[in-house]
Amino acid sequence: MMSNTTVADAESGGNGGACRPASLADADALDAFVTDANAALVEFYTNGCSLCDGMKPVLANVARDLGVDAALINPRDDPPLVERFDVRSVPLFVLFVDGDPVARRADGFVPGDELAAWVREHVE
Repeated sequence: MMSNTTVADAESGGNGGACRPASLADADALDAFVTDANAALVEFYTNGCSLCDGMKPVLANVARDLGVDAALINPRDDPPLVERFDVRSVPLFVLFVDGDPVARRADGFVPGDELAAWVREHVE
């Protein structure tokens, strides 16, 4: 069985060796990812979205700093995800704790310290 999840080392960019967030292919991969994590921060993105691309290193750094799992998923690859998570704009961040979505935000580019504070307020 092929895995729908991939994790790759970060490319050069001076982010301290953080790993890139996992890339999830579909709802099944998302469900498996969040079920296995105590806390997981997932960015819903679309290809060609410059704000989404800009958030990837921020997401990686916040996840590393806080010890939460992080992933990326393109809801266009699995359209039922759009309705399931009410995706109206990207990037959309959904925070999962013990497999359940507990918070969401779609504010465009979010500075790392602000994203970290948002995660902490729902995890700690």
